[in-house]
Amino acid sequence: MTILNKTFDTQYNTAPFSKIKNEDFLPAFKTAIENAKNEIDAIVNNTESPTFQNTIEALDYSGEQLDRISSIFFNLNSAETNDEIQKIAQEVSPILSEFSNDITLNEDLFKRVKAVYDSKNGLELTTEQETLLDKKYKSFSRNGANLSEDKKEKLRTIDKELSQLKLKFGEHILAETNKFEMLLTDESDLSGLPEGAKEAAKQLAESKGKDGWLITLDYPSYIPFMTYADNRELREKLSKAFGSKGFHNDDLDNQDIVLKIANLRFERAQLLGYKTHAHFVLEERMAETPEKVNAFLNELLDKAKPAAQEEFEKLEAFAKEIDNIDQLQKWDSAYYSEKLKQKLFDLDDEKLKPYFKLENVIDGAFTVANKLFGLQFEEINTIDKYHEDVLTYKVTDSEGELVSIFYADFFPRSGKRNGAWMTSYKPQMIKNGVNERPHASIVCNFTKPTKSKPSLLTFNEVTTLFHEFGHALHGMLANTTYPSLSGTSVYWDFVELPSQVLENWCYEEESLKLFATHYETGEVIPMDLVEKIKASSTFHEGMQTLRQLSFGMLDMSWHGIDPTAITNVKAHEVKAFGATKLYPDVEENCMSTAFAHIFQGGYSSGYYSYKWAEVLDADAFEYFKQGGIFNKTVADKFKTFVLSQGGTENPMTLYKKFRGQEPQPEALLRRAGLIK
Repeated sequence: MTILNKTFDTQYNTAPFSKIKNEDFLPAFKTAIENAKNEIDAIVNNTESPTFQNTIEALDYSGEQLDRISSIFFNLNSAETNDEIQKIAQEVSPILSEFSNDITLNEDLFKRVKAVYDSKNGLELTTEQETLLDKKYKSFSRNGANLSEDKKEKLRTIDKELSQLKLKFGEHILAETNKFEMLLTDESDLSGLPEGAKEAAKQLAESKGKDGWLITLDYPSYIPFMTYADNRELREKLSKAFGSKGFHNDDLDNQDIVLKIANLRFERAQLLGYKTHAHFVLEERMAETPEKVNAFLNELLDKAKPAAQEEFEKLEAFAKEIDNIDQLQKWDSAYYSEKLKQKLFDLDDEKLKPYFKLENVIDGAFTVANKLFGLQFEEINTIDKYHEDVLTYKVTDSEGELVSIFYADFFPRSGKRNGAWMTSYKPQMIKNGVNERPHASIVCNFTKPTKSKPSLLTFNEVTTLFHEFGHALHGMLANTTYPSLSGTSVYWDFVELPSQVLENWCYEEESLKLFATHYETGEVIPMDLVEKIKASSTFHEGMQTLRQLSFGMLDMSWHGIDPTAITNVKAHEVKAFGATKLYPDVEENCMSTAFAHIFQGGYSSGYYSYKWAEVLDADAFEYFKQGGIFNKTVADKFKTFVLSQGGTENPMTLYKKFRGQEPQPEALLRRAGLIK
């Protein structure tokens, strides 16, 4: 028995990272699966008649040890991986997939669940218990419990293969990202780059024993170069490297994997009696059907496209005027947008960055959470970490009671995937009368401090931090009985509401004054800059909306149809992008082969949910603004009906309890400046 199979003898029951060895994971998984199987057997072999308590509740509390080990392992595989962990992931994923199928295809267990489900009208259940019962029944019926034996076997095979393909897809992207390096030895090639970006590139080169300046595909390196570098050829080189990940017909190529995943998902949906993978997925979403999603995307497209085309034409005219560029290409987009933005608003990220020192922004997020929800954050160093960069906090309420443990991990590393995300190491639940508090974590990739400067964030990175912190609050403030309904365990198109709504505080003078102070002088951000941030927040909103819609449409084009006739990934993608296209296509590039959200993560048939949640968040924030952005009454309602409730009730019901009405899309269009 490994350390992972024992109750952690640690403060707050936190994960003992420093004591866990890679070789512990496989035996720990096997032991935990064995234990979980015994718990399932105890439910199945119970001689008493099936009840909500001895079947549904017992099932939800089962496998706690396995869930804990899984969260530790797969979080490390995202944030601090290595070849050994990746190898274990390949080995363990099919075993977990098999175990999951062992549960959902266990006929005797399903009989007990069905017996409780069929008698639900005679049971006196709370709303949360009704939701749990419905969810448990569907977890069987939607995963093949009503299928014949041969079809069940087929389902197992598909799930096993999918779990391995998704991992392989992600490994290829990480390897491609780490493999590419652009070493510049002539300083003139860095013309246009801010000093901080130059210094970071120099430091990166030094860390790898090289002379010069090193540019990589990691966001803190890639984005400043694409935004500021004057050398158009180098921007093109970098852009093509970024856009062609998994698309080189080599051993890291993802084209076949994309086709296999799309086809296996379709086959799985058909096996379960659904028309497509999207029909299967959306049954458990606020949007409900692919038809509704497509109608939603097209409605926004109609509103945004004229604005986007006008913005694009103005950008093209601007590039021609200053640099005689005849045809704008994708590698010109960020560069000329930034120049035009500076001209129109006299606002550039480099002017803003000194006001957004990472430590101050973290404090700002904490202060906002304190003013809205009464939370206190205290950094503590008595908790084990998986990397020295990780910060650890104890979160308490106004009474001093423990709310959560919070981990924050902000800088890029070779073992860490790109992007930003929130995750959990321990869920919240009420068990045996004890309210077990959650352990939440956010992971980002911001510019590291250099020898001369602290970590200074771009405004985009500030909103990213607030976004992920919004997810974390959803996890931290969870207050439900059952773990599977707790925190962020909600419909996928509802999960982005807490994260996106919190971004709004980054644009408000009242909250910026709390944390946006110059890292050298301590001066509060000048209000004319705040006005410019607000004025520029709708800059190129039409083009940004079109870009988001294009990703949602690409997702639906893979998952909302029968994909069996698709043979060419690139050709399919070009067609899917047709309605949203502004820039010429780049032959060498392909988005699908690196679209980790939908082929590796959980966003298949769900990418539209970012826009869907924007409608919710714009509507919700209008409500906050009615009474002042720190209005306690509105904040309490948001905490009571949204943040603490998890997935205990239909999200639209929860939203209406908070807001008093259904969300209005006009709020988003107003905020985006697309309607007056």
